[in-house]
Amino acid sequence: MKILKFSEAVNEAIDIAMTNDKSLICYGLGVTDPKGVFGTTIGLEEKYGSERVFDMPTSENAMTGVAIGASLNGIRSVVTHQRLDFFLLAMDQLINSAAKWHYMFGSQISVPITIRLIIGRGWGQGPTHSQNLQAWFAHIPGIKVVMPSNAKNAKGLLLSSILDPNPVIFLEHRWLHDSKSNVPEGDFLIPLGESEVHSGKDITIVSMSYMTVEALLARKFLQENYRVSCEIVDLLTISPLDFDSIYSSISKTKKILVLDTGYSSGSVAGEIIAKVCMKQFETLTSPPERLAMPDVPEPTSFALTKGFHITSKNIVDKVLKMCKIENISGLKTPEAGSFHDVPGEWFKGPF
Repeated sequence: MKILKFSEAVNEAIDIAMTNDKSLICYGLGVTDPKGVFGTTIGLEEKYGSERVFDMPTSENAMTGVAIGASLNGIRSVVTHQRLDFFLLAMDQLINSAAKWHYMFGSQISVPITIRLIIGRGWGQGPTHSQNLQAWFAHIPGIKVVMPSNAKNAKGLLLSSILDPNPVIFLEHRWLHDSKSNVPEGDFLIPLGESEVHSGKDITIVSMSYMTVEALLARKFLQENYRVSCEIVDLLTISPLDFDSIYSSISKTKKILVLDTGYSSGSVAGEIIAKVCMKQFETLTSPPERLAMPDVPEPTSFALTKGFHITSKNIVDKVLKMCKIENISGLKTPEAGSFHDVPGEWFKGPF
């Protein structure tokens, strides 16, 4: 094990995959830039050459088509986009081609492409540079959707994504790129579709991506100050969803709170709650709840973004309400995003 930043873990995963598969290509807007897309692609061009690691013009639809064509000829691709928002220009290629071919041709054809998309808020990025549209991707059959929450699972999930025979959308929250955790050395895989559970007994909190950071802070605070034991189900994969772990947790805790980085209406959180109510309604001792983004475009203004996003304080308040526990006045909830609109002093810009 060694301590790595999230960005370093992504870089290491691509490095290992390119060593293992001599035909694998890695490309996208900014991949060869000195900053290397938050540091995730630094050094790859120097090691593997410009025929396998290369920049692309600002044409999202075309670069996605290149990956599909390459995959149909046995060449796997890791395609990187600086923002999820920019990739929307390539949705036709993804939905009507990449996601369909395996099914249209009786499983005889595979489309092994991994599409890295950067999501997340802050630094005045506003409504067109900070959307979290995982529910949109998860709605499409034939696509897997992955949302890592730390360096360890980023590495293991990315390696599994690259090996998958069909399209994977790999969503990286930009507030996570500088976070650190212990990461296994060498080649290791985390299976797609399996969540990571942090055990507890009083309430189930289902989280994803950066929301897990806030959830873990809330969990620690609630245990230390209220003796409330929260079980966190960190999804890791949005499609397919690990409902077995969610159902198992609810059987124990009888309560569920779902956290979502996306908009509330039509969200992954809403889908989870709907299926929980269909399968375990009589198990619940409290109405299921969710915390997600408001159904409005994200503002750019520093003043308007204050209080716009979910924090550990929101999670604590909701858990106490669900557990019917009175909030102790004077206690200050620790918040990961204590620097408003940026994750910390280290964050110097959007790229």
